[in-house]
Amino acid sequence: MESQHISVLLQECIDNLNINPSGIYIDGTLGGGGHAGHIARQLNTEGHLIGIDRDEVAIDRASHHLKNLELKCKVTLVRNHFSNLQKILTDIGIAQVNGVLFDLGVSSYQLDEAERGFSYMQEGPLDMRMDRRETLTASDVVNTYSEEELTWLIRTYGEEKWAKRIAAFIVKGRVEAPIESSGRLVEIIKNAIPAKARKEGPHPAKRTFQAIRMEVNQELQQIERMLEIAADVLMPKGRICVISFHSLEDRLVKNAFRKMSMSCICPPEFPECRCDHTPILKVVTRKPIIPTEREIDENPRARSAKLRVAEKI
Repeated sequence: MESQHISVLLQECIDNLNINPSGIYIDGTLGGGGHAGHIARQLNTEGHLIGIDRDEVAIDRASHHLKNLELKCKVTLVRNHFSNLQKILTDIGIAQVNGVLFDLGVSSYQLDEAERGFSYMQEGPLDMRMDRRETLTASDVVNTYSEEELTWLIRTYGEEKWAKRIAAFIVKGRVEAPIESSGRLVEIIKNAIPAKARKEGPHPAKRTFQAIRMEVNQELQQIERMLEIAADVLMPKGRICVISFHSLEDRLVKNAFRKMSMSCICPPEFPECRCDHTPILKVVTRKPIIPTEREIDENPRARSAKLRVAEKI
């Protein structure tokens, strides 16, 4: 299935990166190449765009998209995880960059390709791996995690109030036969949530699928370290832009930016500063930038997006 990729908060990202036409910019979550393409269009022959993604399909799609733009700048695409940013830059021979963008959401392509198993709207195998070189799949999570582990996962990552009941129904369902398709998992989730509750809010399986996807891809575990590395490789006045789609992601980004912008990180009970902490970032967005109603109407997947920006001191 061919999907249309719509870049979220596109103009807001471009504006906040303060792009230097001769600069070096990283799109750490390349996806379909939408953000990357618009960044690259701002660059001249001395500029350099570095695109990173762990999904080989994303690399292929973005490569095709960027080639069609007839860009002036140098383009380097790397299949890797953004948590390996320091090694990626070392391998390329780059020490510092002018800006970094991270879009932490799952891409439209991944959602719309049924065989990837990300979507609760299509029948497909329970996979959900962004990098198919990894071994843990959604099927492994659903069929091998204990009821207690599933409850914690769905409640914490999915923020689902019916987590305990959904976990119990999953465990009961897999006793009858392994849960191997997205369609069967959706039916189990629907049966677990009372009919009245299913009529309100988003699709009843949305939160559970999100939680499983975040577990399979370890999406929260590397965010703080990723931002520390990004801040370290930024040139003075360089900026980091991060788009998140989940409250836990946004909180991690907010706290990481705040920590790196503080002059003291000593515990409050200390009578005087002993940490010798030096701030390296200035927070540009005290409150996150959110999509306009028009953008949400044109792209409903943008609804929960939040953009936070920080600048290297």
